[in-house]
Amino acid sequence: MSVAVNRTRRTGAFGKARRLSGVLALALTLGGCFAMVGTPEGKNITLPEPPKDAGGPPSAIREHQRILAAYNGAYEDPKLEALVRQTVDKLVMASERPDQRYQITVLNSPAINAFALPTGQLYVTRGLIALANDTSELASVLSHEMAHVIAQHATIREDRARQVALVTRVFDNVTSDPEMTALALAKSKIALASFSRAQEFEADGIGVGIAARAGYDAYGAVRFLTSMGRNAELKPGTSQAQIDPRAPDFLSSHPATPERIRNAQTNARQFTAPGSGDRDRAAYLAGVDGLVYGEDPSEGFARGRRFLHPKLGFTFQAPQGFSLDNTAQAVLGVKEGGGQALRLDVVRVPAEQSLSEYLTSGWIEGIDPKSVEELGVNNFPAATALAKGDQWSFRIYALRFSTDVYRFIYATKRMTPEVDKTFHDSVVSFRRMSLAETSSAKPLRLKIVTVTEGDTVERLAARMAIHDRAVERFRVLNGLAAGDRLQPGDTVKIVSD
Repeated sequence: MSVAVNRTRRTGAFGKARRLSGVLALALTLGGCFAMVGTPEGKNITLPEPPKDAGGPPSAIREHQRILAAYNGAYEDPKLEALVRQTVDKLVMASERPDQRYQITVLNSPAINAFALPTGQLYVTRGLIALANDTSELASVLSHEMAHVIAQHATIREDRARQVALVTRVFDNVTSDPEMTALALAKSKIALASFSRAQEFEADGIGVGIAARAGYDAYGAVRFLTSMGRNAELKPGTSQAQIDPRAPDFLSSHPATPERIRNAQTNARQFTAPGSGDRDRAAYLAGVDGLVYGEDPSEGFARGRRFLHPKLGFTFQAPQGFSLDNTAQAVLGVKEGGGQALRLDVVRVPAEQSLSEYLTSGWIEGIDPKSVEELGVNNFPAATALAKGDQWSFRIYALRFSTDVYRFIYATKRMTPEVDKTFHDSVVSFRRMSLAETSSAKPLRLKIVTVTEGDTVERLAARMAIHDRAVERFRVLNGLAAGDRLQPGDTVKIVSD
């Protein structure tokens, strides 16, 4: 959550009377597209200052500030910034709008994402840059986002959204039949979502054309979308029962990945045959050598099931079998196979309010007042309670650390004394980090290595500082299919500490 505390901001509060089903949904959602910063109750958020060259209307500047806050700020690396800028400049000259200017920001986030504002502010995360394997793959993403600006998709979508709102108001005013109103609203939302899908396909087509005219390999989009889909399958805590990436979701603004891959292949064939165009792989790998990989320790990071936040000076360990994900709003965790989840975030609670009072103050529904009790966790004052939802049971802890209160919410399909004990053991693992731990918390980085005689995928994967499914992650990181082999002289990415 950058533990929900990032630089001078505080994020991650639930709001008044949050339903437990909503809490669980947040805990089980380990990813997503564009995320905005929420405003916690009773807190002032100081957002990062925009760069001096950030032009545009005040609304665009505010949006820029919020994006920086949500994505851990900008990633400062002159070499990488030059690589992205050169790529964008080539694409602009080959686009339908060579007069359009773009302000580029590389975001300090491991998320795989890119997006653009209608004003031409273009964003790409270092996580996306790390996944790409050559400049043509990066160009395919950037040209796609530029296509949204060129086609004015955001403006058109706003008009459609206003139409949906109008339909809702009209039916609210002219009919007393709630089923008719709900049906009309549902149809309007489906139409809006389908329209968004159409926009994505249109941007894919425009983007491939821009990249091809700029001299890049038009099949870069095919390769990158394939890597993105394979990377999603490695996401901790996901399974086919929870997420099927092959299933088309017509209520999603982004088409299913396999469908987009087929569409990208069709678009690329209209411009060139496979093997044509520049990939600039050597220059690209040189540009990403040393790139921070995964979470930035200064914003909190997970190592297995342990979470550490050097800046805030605390650490805790999730229960056995959990995988953790650090988001801008909270630390989220899901047990392999589902059935259990956790969420940790932080809020400001008045010092005069006891933690027991806070647990029953109405910020969350379903609390059993009889279960509330106060306790200590490694000399930190804390309180705990049980709560019950429709299908899930919850163990909730509030722990006062410095001037903030940390909220642990553990969820389980079936609460037993044994399960409850694992939750208790997890929360009592919360402690201050030692000076040695703080000083040794350094980020993982990409390292470009040359394959030598005798090197195999397995051997190079064993050299990585990531041990969870290392072979599969090495292949995805380098765009290698299951049967691909390495040849002496090849250059590849590994993750090093």
